[in-house]
Amino acid sequence: MKRRLALLAVCGAVLFAGGVAAQDVGAGIAHFEAGHYAEAEAALRGAEGLDAKAYLAASITKQKRYEEAEAPAAQVLAEAPTHPIAVAALGESLVGQKKYDAAVERMTAALAGRNDLAYAYYWRGQAYNNKRQADRMVADFESFLRLAPKAPEAPLVQQLLAALR
Repeated sequence: MKRRLALLAVCGAVLFAGGVAAQDVGAGIAHFEAGHYAEAEAALRGAEGLDAKAYLAASITKQKRYEEAEAPAAQVLAEAPTHPIAVAALGESLVGQKKYDAAVERMTAALAGRNDLAYAYYWRGQAYNNKRQADRMVADFESFLRLAPKAPEAPLVQQLLAALR
């Protein structure tokens, strides 16, 4: 009987620890979605799973620590090449570091696997804008607006496109 109680206690502790980790990931994602990026990073740091790592990279990126965010985003994309959060984090990270050719290459690779990644179009469009390739930028921004017309960036993209017409 004592052995069973001890085994149950150990199993319960393991399950509880797993539950806490899952709660941390959920809390981290909720913080990210609320725009509380430092809190999201704290909750997600060290958490396991692709979503946790993708949102960690995105949280770091939103804090403008682009170089630091590049590695975790790339790690997620090595396992899941079209993970939308990791794609967006990597795109923003590369553009933020002025690695425009790499941004174009990585966003193009993601779009080859899945052509509905709005933020892959957005960040590739940003890279094309900085490379002074207006035709490509316009095409990507139009794709972005078609896929994410209510995105926070949409009004600025619409203004930019309107100014070019």
